Amino acid sequence: MSQPASTLSEGSPSNRFPLAALILGGAAIGGSPIFVRLSEVGPMATAFWRVALALIPIVIVSLMKKERGPRPQNLSDYGLLILPGVMLSLDLAAWHLSITMTSVANATLLANLAPVFVTVIAFLFFKARISRVFLLGLALALAGVIVLKGGPAAIGNGDLHGDGLATTAAFFYACYILALGSLRSRFDTTRIMLWSTASAAICIFPVAFFIEGHMLPMTVYGWSMVFGLAFISHAGGQAAITYALAYLPPAFSSLTLLLQPVVAAILAWALLNEAIGTMQALGGAVVLAGIMVARTSRSSA
Repeated sequence: MSQPASTLSEGSPSNRFPLAALILGGAAIGGSPIFVRLSEVGPMATAFWRVALALIPIVIVSLMKKERGPRPQNLSDYGLLILPGVMLSLDLAAWHLSITMTSVANATLLANLAPVFVTVIAFLFFKARISRVFLLGLALALAGVIVLKGGPAAIGNGDLHGDGLATTAAFFYACYILALGSLRSRFDTTRIMLWSTASAAICIFPVAFFIEGHMLPMTVYGWSMVFGLAFISHAGGQAAITYALAYLPPAFSSLTLLLQPVVAAILAWALLNEAIGTMQALGGAVVLAGIMVARTSRSSA
């Protein structure tokens, strides 16, 4: 499922720059659990502000761009531009709700199954070729996440319904990545981010309002957390990933997002004084090794 870059306003760089953008995007999103934990409002309200406030820099960049790329031509195009936002809103809703119903270890691990869903969907529906080396890298990275979260023993005390929601979140995130990948063959990063972010905000707002009610942070500190989440994790991280998807396979791109729990653990150590033990260090190393192995493959997923 490769996406040609010839129709895009961005150039056609070597794979090094898109890979760097992908890694930086994954790292930026990896900080989102810290912002969510420190937020003064509930998880659903935080998810709304994550996308709503991200529209500020996205709109500014859109207005500053001289070349805006191809415009949507019909209702089908508009529907395709909205689709990633709908998938993202479903992912965020399921993910945040799962955290309240099952263990954090289970919710985090199962939500990181997105690369598996991306690989399976790309193989079954888009006839993507998946190499054995890529599958080995995927298995290694997933094993690293399990070790990072405390090993198999830490994943047995969850709730079946919460685990199911976390797995559902992974499926929706996989659909989000695949939808972005398909759009990048026709539209530029800014247009995709503008439509997908706006549609996600519209979808999340009623859920947050009716479930949690309390929407507004009460202090400057509280607003700084949601602004950080919006500007760094979404406007920065998701934009970098969207850009990279024009040049890199969705399956590999989704695999690189397994950097997120590694980054989250490092930030929790730096900002929240949470110790990094031997298991976490080993898990992080295995995740990185799995991504490097997958990088050597020639998967066209």
